Amino acid sequence: MARWLRAPVPWLCCCLCLVVLGAARAHARERGEEAAGSALLAPRHYERLQKHLGTVSALSKRYWRLVACRLWQEECEGKEEEEEEEGVAVITEEEGEGKAALETQGWHMPAMREILSSWYCSFGKCCATGDCRVTNDIAGLELDLSRRLHGQHLAKDVVVKAIQGFLETPQPEKALALSFHGWSGTGKNFVARLIAEHLYHDGIKSECVKVFISLFHFPHPTYMDLYKAQLAKQISETVQLCQQSLFIFDEVEKLHVGLLDAIKPYLDHYDSTDTVDYRRSIFLFLSNNGGNIINEVALDFWRAGRAREEITMEYLERYLRTELLDSAEEDSAYSRILEENLIDFLVPFLPLEYRHVKLCARDAFLARDLLFTEEALDEVARMMVFVPKEEKLFSAQGCKLVSQRISYFLP
Repeated sequence: MARWLRAPVPWLCCCLCLVVLGAARAHARERGEEAAGSALLAPRHYERLQKHLGTVSALSKRYWRLVACRLWQEECEGKEEEEEEEGVAVITEEEGEGKAALETQGWHMPAMREILSSWYCSFGKCCATGDCRVTNDIAGLELDLSRRLHGQHLAKDVVVKAIQGFLETPQPEKALALSFHGWSGTGKNFVARLIAEHLYHDGIKSECVKVFISLFHFPHPTYMDLYKAQLAKQISETVQLCQQSLFIFDEVEKLHVGLLDAIKPYLDHYDSTDTVDYRRSIFLFLSNNGGNIINEVALDFWRAGRAREEITMEYLERYLRTELLDSAEEDSAYSRILEENLIDFLVPFLPLEYRHVKLCARDAFLARDLLFTEEALDEVARMMVFVPKEEKLFSAQGCKLVSQRISYFLP
């Protein structure tokens, strides 16, 4: 790190010199001088420029050390007090004049620190994760899942433990593959988006995140060879750009078997493919398959007078895995991935009850900064269709249409 801190100083001086030169030329134009070049050659401007260059050189070394220590404190242990005494509390008259000159041109230290931080990050690792685009906020993810995901105790537990364990493993054996299963509206896409938001600075819009919807991105079977080449290229380019990449495949049950060849190498136990290491990548597969058996298990617990929170992952997974393998078509790409044990964790999403729909309605009101009453929440919940026909226990749409129902309450 010390080598990095020393190396950028000459470059920093050059950049700041260009700033001063540009400022001097702009100042000359504002005063209506004949030309920027002749103004710089005038004795008075030459002396001023020479003074500024000397000041910038002194400032750059001192403030670079200060900025570096504030941004990367672990590299400055034992030096903080010395830097504060020499670099902050004591500013020489010449440095003070240089700082004032820079501030006169609109440059202030907070803004300069922001610019310098971005500039330094382009040369090397500057964040706790080693990549400024990656945040890996597991604590925030766990908190958001607890507050905003309703009725999914199994999904919360599996997702947090799986991702945390994977990120804490120095050398994973393979990419992490999670498969989300459940009825529409139970929270699969919502959780995928939360994962992106807490692992990456720009969330789902990050250049490290790619989302594929089966029938949208790969609609025509006749173009499958082209889709395979495009998919392999996107995955490879994304991992080269961002080692910890996130790939989300929605409606995976509709994924053509021909795309298996494009996905499998990145999920298997390979050190590298095409000299690129994919073992730090994360793959999320979202599917409605398995929703019926998940609902049956939840319904059996309710009929037996047991709370849905008593359903364990060990109990539900054996039913879910059997259902997925038995119901999958022989030419299904997803069934092939399951059979070859390339999916690390199955994540079941339970059907949502009336009380969970009310919580979703509450969140929707709060998201729009709208006032609401208990009666309003009940009215939104009653708009949903509940099944089975006799018990009317589970919302057929989950919470998927709740936000649209809120529109009825807009003034």
